[in-house]
Amino acid sequence: MAQRYVRVKNYQGQIYYGLLQLNRSIIVLDAPPWLGGKPTEMILTADSYHLLFPCSPSKIIAVGKNYSDHAAEMGTPVPSEPLLFLKPPTTLIALDQPIYYPKQSQRVDYEGELALIIGQETKNCSLSQARQKIWGYTIANDVTARDLQKKDGQWTRGKGFDTFCPLGPWIVREINADAKITTFINDETHPRQSALLSDMVFSPEEIVSYISQIMTLLPGDVILTGTPEGVAGMQIDDRVRVEIEGIGVLENFVANYVENKVISQEKPTLST
Repeated sequence: MAQRYVRVKNYQGQIYYGLLQLNRSIIVLDAPPWLGGKPTEMILTADSYHLLFPCSPSKIIAVGKNYSDHAAEMGTPVPSEPLLFLKPPTTLIALDQPIYYPKQSQRVDYEGELALIIGQETKNCSLSQARQKIWGYTIANDVTARDLQKKDGQWTRGKGFDTFCPLGPWIVREINADAKITTFINDETHPRQSALLSDMVFSPEEIVSYISQIMTLLPGDVILTGTPEGVAGMQIDDRVRVEIEGIGVLENFVANYVENKVISQEKPTLST
């Protein structure tokens, strides 16, 4: 099994990066792994922590319509170059945390995606250099208020609500380009979305190189690579599960919007 890199919080409120073991214990690292973090002698037992989203990025850059079938279901042509938008870091939530259904929307969709984790500062990166800039891979759900996205004509509001970017549950270093991505709702056995990562219009390396010509990517930044066809609305109490072969499963549930609720955004401070 591939090594799984996690970010966790213990019950005293301290945040750590670490290596997840088969018995669910954590070997604590002395820094984020993409910054050269090394194993320490500290071990967290399985009952002493909970998982956080696996990195704390300065920004989340997402690619729209990167599967031709999804572009078709949206009634638009395939873009001739990557179509970019941003999600704020306040959209991030971890495995098993609630996606809050905003009161402004009547249609909130799931969008299962492969996410890239950038390992080093990257600017004006060539295609041949791009692979070395990708430190690892995880799973994302680019939750979208579809009615607001269409109403606004630009995507900031529809993509930017708190809890609209489930991410995790961990990061792996390598993934098969032909791995399958699938999305399920509740206990359905037939996936709502199913595609191969190789079906992307623009590969991860092309995406990283393209973005780096526009903005500097920083260690720990997240890039969402687009969703396959099959997007649809979610309802309150639905559970949405995104699976990617070679990574694992990211599952979250949909909950009613809670007035004035502050979504906890842990800072990437390491205690050792």
